[in-house]
Amino acid sequence: MEANLKEIVLNNSNDIVKMWLGEVEKHRKHDYTSSISDELFESTNREFVNVIFTSLEKQGATNDIEGFAERLINLGWPLSYLTDGMQAFRRVTINYILGQSTKVDTQYFSEVLGKVDEWVDPVINQLVNEYSGSWENIVSLQKVALQELSAPLIPVMENITVMPLIGTIDTERAKLIMENLLDGVIKHHADVVLIDITGVPVVDTMVAHHIIQAAEAVRLIGSTCILVGIRPEIAQTIVNLGIDLSKFPTKSSLKKGFESALELTNRRIEDIQSKNNEIEELVDSLDRE
Repeated sequence: MEANLKEIVLNNSNDIVKMWLGEVEKHRKHDYTSSISDELFESTNREFVNVIFTSLEKQGATNDIEGFAERLINLGWPLSYLTDGMQAFRRVTINYILGQSTKVDTQYFSEVLGKVDEWVDPVINQLVNEYSGSWENIVSLQKVALQELSAPLIPVMENITVMPLIGTIDTERAKLIMENLLDGVIKHHADVVLIDITGVPVVDTMVAHHIIQAAEAVRLIGSTCILVGIRPEIAQTIVNLGIDLSKFPTKSSLKKGFESALELTNRRIEDIQSKNNEIEELVDSLDRE
């Protein structure tokens, strides 16, 4: 029975594919695929149905499913495309098999449903598992990339580094800030670290606690931490919350913080043009004498 049904499906695959494509196209106007180009939609459908028949022929033992699921994720297509497509294939296949029989009784109908379910369900499970696994892997890689960007330590001059912070600081990110700070201070031989919180929308007790811990850790390894980018509303919040930031310097802007960092490393910004003008005036006064 099973061999005969599978033979019917495989020998008449062209007809079933046409019916399946028509079924998928019929629902296109009402879902996410309506915005996809006709060429991409058609080529993806062809690849999908080829994967289905290859899996059916090889009884699920194929690597095509893994590659197809990964390509769908890269295209940004949702999981529902796979599940909807497989359900459409189930309906089309059942209708086609039943249409080939001259007499359909309850037993035959039940057997057809059971056999088609045995073919389709494993493919659905494998597609969903591969799609979910690929998606989780991509999300994991993106998370690592975001973490690397969420707390960068940038050397701007010898012995001076800057850590610009943007967005909300939670416990996990605070731990990453601490690790990057300590590793960066050692790596870049930094005497002064500027933590710029201009892009941090809210500084509450927890955020301030994390920043103080980071600054204290930097101090313990022999460097100085300067907190910069304190806006008036942030300063008011810090005062209202009773947060003590007296243990390390604070500045309202990165520019002022950088000037302080230069002073701490025995350097300063000189206006060369003004110096030249002073020298010229001195020389002119000497000439007049």
